[in-house]
Amino acid sequence: MKLDMDSLSYDELVQLNNKIVERLKFMDSVHAHKEMIQFSPGDQVSFDPPGRGKLFGTLVRYNKKTVTVLTESGQK
Repeated sequence: MKLDMDSLSYDELVQLNNKIVERLKFMDSVHAHKEMIQFSPGDQVSFDPPGRGKLFGTLVRYNKKTVTVLTESGQK
């Protein structure tokens, strides 16, 4: 599919941009959900938060967009 963006008006470009952003957010959420369902509560996990060393913990639960991990030091 080829789209001639030069022929679109300002309002049409804004509408197209909104649809693109919505679609990208949806694709990101699908990808994140696929990644999250690989884990189950009780699984041992590790992660590298910015500016800190690797942390280890237990997955407590996951929601649609987030997970809760209880670290070895008791932090969530």
